[in-house]
Amino acid sequence: MTAALVAVPADRLAAVPTLFREVGDLKRVRVAHATGSAAQRAFVRSWAMLVAGADPNAVAARECAAAVAGARLGGLDAERLTACGLTTGQSAAVLDRAIGELAAALHPGTTRRLRDALPDLTAGDAPQAPVPSFVTTLCAQPRAGATAPGRSRLVVEPAENHAEHCWAVAVYAALLAHDTGADPGEAFLLGLAHHLHNARLPDAGFAGEQLLGAHLDEVVDRLTQVELVALPERLAERTSAVLAHRASADTPLGQAFHAADVLDRVLQVHHHARAAAFTADQALVDLALVHDGPVTDYHRAVLRAAGL
Repeated sequence: MTAALVAVPADRLAAVPTLFREVGDLKRVRVAHATGSAAQRAFVRSWAMLVAGADPNAVAARECAAAVAGARLGGLDAERLTACGLTTGQSAAVLDRAIGELAAALHPGTTRRLRDALPDLTAGDAPQAPVPSFVTTLCAQPRAGATAPGRSRLVVEPAENHAEHCWAVAVYAALLAHDTGADPGEAFLLGLAHHLHNARLPDAGFAGEQLLGAHLDEVVDRLTQVELVALPERLAERTSAVLAHRASADTPLGQAFHAADVLDRVLQVHHHARAAAFTADQALVDLALVHDGPVTDYHRAVLRAAGL
């Protein structure tokens, strides 16, 4: 790839990994009142809105705002804030503060788009529709992780599923769209849809794809078309059109998508490496597990007495 094809400025790429890492952790955030990770539920919710006829740009703005706020709030989302008794205005203010903590990593135009979406996000009236079967299947289909031809498979658990990966790529691509000149709605839709074929094709990773050889593109195209039939006609046409951009990074949309895809794949590996190397000091010192408060001195005395 020549330098001219890398539309995202280097300083912007340097700014986003911390933000994307925190957003990506929503793959691992769960709550008692719902099934699946926050990322998986957002994937299902996004497809439900799109199938109901929502505009992809509105869905992208809404879900990106939820994702960036969720990077700091975790499972405390707009719906739960309202359920706890906050007004829509109060909920929007909480979400806005969370976005503000991470806004420095975003293009100013992207930050404005997220904040403009907060009234819609807190209104709680997102259009809903039954989702196609591929949505449920991708929630259950594990990702293969890192594999290489001729090498034994490295199995890292728990494996993310395809819904979580597709959601992350959709969010990252929409957050980078302003930098590449891509349409955020198209970038979001491409991220959501780029593994439609894996609803029927178990993921064997790069090693398996190499063994499929000349059959790979044919299989991917055939299975993608099978799943597109489940979508309303106009949405199927829009999805098919954006999927044409996953083949290269020669367009603004392709650049946003491929930057998002490679960042998510590598950040996922970094997550497993960090988890394996986690130490108690990181929680106690770096994250101040025993934080300042009215009983901090007592807590510390307990831990000293216990030898911890």
